[in-house]
Amino acid sequence: MNTRPRMSQRVAALGAILLAAVVVAATIASTLADVRRLAVLIPLVVVALGAAWYAITRTGARRQLGLAALAATAVGFVAVALIEGARSALFALARVLMVAVVVLLARSAVGRDARSLKRAGSPGAAVPRATHGVLIVNLKSGGGKVEQNHLVEHCHQRDIEVVVLRPGDDLEQLARAAIDAGADVIGMAGGDGSQAVVAAVAAERGVAMVVVPAGTRNHLALDLGLDRRDVVGALDAFAEARERRIDLGDVNGQAFVNNVSLGLYAKIVRSPEYRDAKVETTLSALPTILGPGSRPFDFNFSGPLGEHHSGAHLIQVSNNPYRRGSTTRPRLDSGRLGVLTLEIDDDKAFGALLAATTTGNPERFPGFTAWTAETFEVTSRSPIDAGLDGEAVVLEPPLRFTIRPTPLRVRLPKHAIGYSPAALALDLRSAVRGVWRAVLGRPVDQLPA
Repeated sequence: MNTRPRMSQRVAALGAILLAAVVVAATIASTLADVRRLAVLIPLVVVALGAAWYAITRTGARRQLGLAALAATAVGFVAVALIEGARSALFALARVLMVAVVVLLARSAVGRDARSLKRAGSPGAAVPRATHGVLIVNLKSGGGKVEQNHLVEHCHQRDIEVVVLRPGDDLEQLARAAIDAGADVIGMAGGDGSQAVVAAVAAERGVAMVVVPAGTRNHLALDLGLDRRDVVGALDAFAEARERRIDLGDVNGQAFVNNVSLGLYAKIVRSPEYRDAKVETTLSALPTILGPGSRPFDFNFSGPLGEHHSGAHLIQVSNNPYRRGSTTRPRLDSGRLGVLTLEIDDDKAFGALLAATTTGNPERFPGFTAWTAETFEVTSRSPIDAGLDGEAVVLEPPLRFTIRPTPLRVRLPKHAIGYSPAALALDLRSAVRGVWRAVLGRPVDQLPA
């Protein structure tokens, strides 16, 4: 959809161009004034990258050595700033702030700021209030978010029937029973694993679904453009709302809304300590999995050109591809899988992997491959540990990944932005083009309705 920019957008575009010119000029002047700074900063960055990788992939004394080197580089950066003096530090901070303002102005100019998005409303078709809305709640999910937000009480005030998922209950059967009893809209307040189970039933039965972000991560809610902090506000989707259709991934008959990870992540998720201490468990497991002498997992699959691969440290298959350098997906209705594989040949490759991921360009690492596909298959000589939407499962090979033919109808509150961070992201080329068109008063490319 193309619309001519409003006067406020044209002013924002002009301001972004002028301020960007000031930042560029100031940066060039600063660099020319002291070229010696680069000779100091570049070695510090290189040492910091190597130290960080040692701290991640080694154990015992070697890990401590990496941490010590990392701390030393941090001291080095601080020392450079102190030597240059407070005035230089203030000028550097001013440039950073100006860049932030340029980004905000550019987003406003092309209609990607929160104000413009809320004015436009959530994408999708308008739908009436649910006649018989049912919400299944997991009281334990997300550290007790359901009870912390008094979600059950809010449902009663809105005439939404509540079904509590108790230990030992079959979530799929609860969803089916609710629909059999007349629910025309069904919701789930819980994590992404629970969302996937209810979504599969809703799609199969042709019933619209409401996603309530009451889990820990709530990646699906993020990609739907919901405010993950506003658990109660998600209930507004049971009232007059907007409805859109999204894909559901499938692996051997099990649905997934986000992704399925094999190898590295799956091994960490299966750790008994993972749920109570995700970060600590991940960090403690990485040296064993990625350290010197680590072996790839027994996976056989075909790459994007049909080439055979035997072994990988990580395979991730997502319901629609992630945006490059992002952990979110720009859309959920492309009808395609996103496939990502990571193969590390030897210990020397670890440094190259760290450098590539740190700079936001993992595709530059030779062992990293990402592509899209309609189907994908993985074989192995033994059952495969997997992280299915963050839940630890064991799958019998061969694993066949597809997009289910029947989409899911999802309802979003009218006040939801309705777009993921990846969909709202602007690359430099499109941002410059959009800002320039706004200055000239020409139609600016908008997000699809």
